[in-house]
Amino acid sequence: MHPKPKEKPDRAHFSSGPCAKRPGYNLQTLQEAPLGRSHRSAIGKSRLKEAIEKTKAILGLPENYLLGIVPGSDTGAFEMAMWNLLGEREVDVIYFESFGKTWADDIVKQLKLKDVSLFTADYGSLPELSKVNFDHDVVFTWNGTTSGVKVPNGDFIPADREGLTLCDATSAVFAMEIPWEKIDVATFSWQKVLGGEAAHGMLILSPRAVERIESYSPPWPLPKIFRLKKDGKLMTEIFEGSTINTPSMLCNEDYLDALNWAKNIGGLKSLIERSKNNLKVIEEFVAKHEWINFLAADPSIRSNTSVCLTVDLESENIKRLIKLLETEEAALDISSYRDAPGGLRFWCGATVESEDLRIAMQWLEWAYNQVRL
Repeated sequence: MHPKPKEKPDRAHFSSGPCAKRPGYNLQTLQEAPLGRSHRSAIGKSRLKEAIEKTKAILGLPENYLLGIVPGSDTGAFEMAMWNLLGEREVDVIYFESFGKTWADDIVKQLKLKDVSLFTADYGSLPELSKVNFDHDVVFTWNGTTSGVKVPNGDFIPADREGLTLCDATSAVFAMEIPWEKIDVATFSWQKVLGGEAAHGMLILSPRAVERIESYSPPWPLPKIFRLKKDGKLMTEIFEGSTINTPSMLCNEDYLDALNWAKNIGGLKSLIERSKNNLKVIEEFVAKHEWINFLAADPSIRSNTSVCLTVDLESENIKRLIKLLETEEAALDISSYRDAPGGLRFWCGATVESEDLRIAMQWLEWAYNQVRL
């Protein structure tokens, strides 16, 4: 019988969203939040603009790229991008997990675009990226949160492309190198890699994307919450701290706390290193145990944030294993996504501590031996 571990993770939070708060997080750090103040007041705007500027600095965005806070988390930000930008030319959609498929379905069924090519792969794999036509607009996720698969780099995107690249990067930013010169639109949300609070999206636009917005008007009506231009010009105030709808100043303060932590530990390089080290903990564990494997068999496309695993157990026993770990408070929220193959999913972003993962792996081995009998 495999012995029950004696210690538990300090934080057993391995959810893929909302993700673990930063190490040492304390609500007291938010006590200076301008609560009860208008987001349009001088202090409100300044705090929102501070979140924008600090994000741009940590990510290393080009100076001529814009970044704004928009409603509806990553979903709202990406829908906003598609509804404003697509329709001017043919569209290629790359998807290899559930959220990418959602964007494909919305393009075909909601926007009802006709000239759409789909490049798909099963969970755990990538489509053949060399066949994508970058004379078209190209829609893709950088990291498949529900499949544990990422694009290995931006080499498949030509610098001289004619179309725009629209990238859902929500589980990649702050944890993976993204060549911004290859990306025209990127979106993410606060509750992913830095463990912020939910409901707010971030929209990044290149100069080429701005040019498209100002030169093209889609044939469908846009609800107010999606509108990015007025009188034919981009509403640049969105990218300076004036939001389309009312943001939570408390959530913004929480995000600022995460950004300050990221800067203090060494910025983007340290964030990426922490995430890769977390993945390494699981890779070492998988290498020693035959009953567990990565959904993404190819290491070059294996996510270092949303790490998806298959387990040599029947589905009911996998559920028992997950419940057992939750009851023991050894690993929380580690079930695979509902549309993905049955298994486990551990978040390995920068806010997770490697030592907590090492201890969780000991508990995982114990739980496996409990339920397989």
